[in-house]
Amino acid sequence: MTKTKRLKSKVCLVGEKAVGKTSLIRRYVINMFDEQYLTTIGTRVTKKEVRLVMPGHDLVVDLDMTIWDIMGEKGFRELLKDAYFYGTNGVLAVADLTRRRTLDDLDDWVDGVEHEVGKVPVVIAVNKADLTSGVQFDADDVAQFARAYNAEFFLTSAKTGEHVEDAFRRLGGLVAEHQLQLA
Repeated sequence: MTKTKRLKSKVCLVGEKAVGKTSLIRRYVINMFDEQYLTTIGTRVTKKEVRLVMPGHDLVVDLDMTIWDIMGEKGFRELLKDAYFYGTNGVLAVADLTRRRTLDDLDDWVDGVEHEVGKVPVVIAVNKADLTSGVQFDADDVAQFARAYNAEFFLTSAKTGEHVEDAFRRLGGLVAEHQLQLA
């Protein structure tokens, strides 16, 4: 007989400004995209409930995911990191495929979270995969970065919705496994 568990988790989106963190959340939670750039001032918190089937554990998890979106300014991160990262169960680290520096700077963001809360599941979303011109790095570059954090990655597009659901669901599954100590 399959058991059902309810969990609450806090996941944080991290990355430089204008990589598409807010747009990814909007696409995931309400399946919408807005062409206009929405600057996040401070933090924004969104909630989504997701049902996850845990293969091999005869378990279904109803995960209440609280998704934290932070302003992508490094100075702001340093100012609020204790409060922002406290209680984090997982990280969606976001880079912009058209700006190499956003991938290079992700390690500072992920290290900042891990410094505050220890090792938590990390999934990398390389956003703007719908853009065909101006690409500054490829999947091999991302794979190399991902290996350093034992992380999976997805090439996403908040605009088209490509792999957005996959990235968030995978992070949710990893967070549930981590919280239930199934991994």
